[in-house]
Amino acid sequence: MSERTIAREAPGIRATHDSATMHATQRKRMKIWQQLTHYAGFDWARDHHDIVIVDPQGQIAAEFRIPHTLAGWQDFRQKVSAYPALGIVIETNQGAAIDQLLQIDLTVYPIHPIAARRYRERKSPSGNKTDRLDAWAMADALRLDGSAWKALQPLDPLTQQLRLLCRDEISLIEERTALINQLRQALSEYYPAALEAFDDWTRPSTWKFVIEFPTPEILLKRKRSRWEKFLHKHKLWRPDTAEKRLEIFAGAQAFCGSPAVTAAKSLLAVSLARLLGTLQNQLDEFRSQIEKLFAQHPDSGLFGSLPGAARYLAPRLLGEITADPGRFDDPQALQCLAGTGPVSYQSGQIHKVRVRHQCHKLLRHIIHLWADCARHAAPWAQTYYKKKRQDGMSHACALRCLGQRLLKILWKMIQTHTPYNADLHTQNQLAHGSWALQLMPPKLA
Repeated sequence: MSERTIAREAPGIRATHDSATMHATQRKRMKIWQQLTHYAGFDWARDHHDIVIVDPQGQIAAEFRIPHTLAGWQDFRQKVSAYPALGIVIETNQGAAIDQLLQIDLTVYPIHPIAARRYRERKSPSGNKTDRLDAWAMADALRLDGSAWKALQPLDPLTQQLRLLCRDEISLIEERTALINQLRQALSEYYPAALEAFDDWTRPSTWKFVIEFPTPEILLKRKRSRWEKFLHKHKLWRPDTAEKRLEIFAGAQAFCGSPAVTAAKSLLAVSLARLLGTLQNQLDEFRSQIEKLFAQHPDSGLFGSLPGAARYLAPRLLGEITADPGRFDDPQALQCLAGTGPVSYQSGQIHKVRVRHQCHKLLRHIIHLWADCARHAAPWAQTYYKKKRQDGMSHACALRCLGQRLLKILWKMIQTHTPYNADLHTQNQLAHGSWALQLMPPKLA
């Protein structure tokens, strides 16, 4: 039987809030919805923001626009000071506007853009749309439906810095991938021998090869000893591949681009190779800072114990999920946020289930990588994955199901603040008669 659970359907509020870790420093707590006396909709933009404030009866108490400048935010502080018990709803849970709102110690409720659009359509079925209408619709939605929403809690500085560093590291990795693709494309036009000689172009040694031997002509002008020296220097000399690479180098000019193409594309290739080297240095610095912060974090032992998480995924999981036991009411809330929980549709005798697309995309990617690593680190996870594949599931679907189970384990670990223990997990599997454990070879079970 699949570990998939019935999806939790809601406007997306429960699955989009942030919260601090259980070890956060003391700070002013946000007011609960029952304590609010006024409700504000905050329609944000890059250079300005529209705000509409309504009272408990739904009447507009104030509406104004501020520029995203120092003077604009000072004006905002002055105007909202007249409403000490004010709740604000906004269509995001991160960014400069969120940072400013939390610094003012306001009670902030993030809302999913799709839910915000539905609330606007409730106010204006004709399809009319303005920034003021968006802000008013969100403010009234908070007044009427906000009792079930959870306020955005500020992260402690250590967790916030760790989260941002991990997100920026991922962005830089994506930039590196784009540059590598451009480099490979340039080489394919004038230097196919380089692509044939090396498989992994994420290794800095391949970029250095392009810099040292930018064209087939220059490569052949160098002696064989120079080629061998390069391979030894960059730890690329392997008895089973060295001679093959040397043969490719020797025949590099037999199949290459014309002189004009070579002259133009070699300049591009060298430029991209140098950019990759600089970018890799920055990635190394990011990784060093992330590992340093993760080691200092009081919850590093909890997330570091996860099977397969290791040094790369554990900090990302900690930054995105945090270790606050009150953030997720049950495992389903976490699973829906991460995109492993499916979306269900039931009407009469029709019941369909599909993949959840409205979720935390970055966290879903992290869970996908974690599930793939976990199946190599935990025998039960590999058995679970193989069984799903045998049932006809694709690789991605099997990993999503495995991620669903891993998140259930992680949720329980956060609630009890207990690190992962393989022996304890095995005991629980035996107690519950896990089919995955029954399918494992006796020596591994």
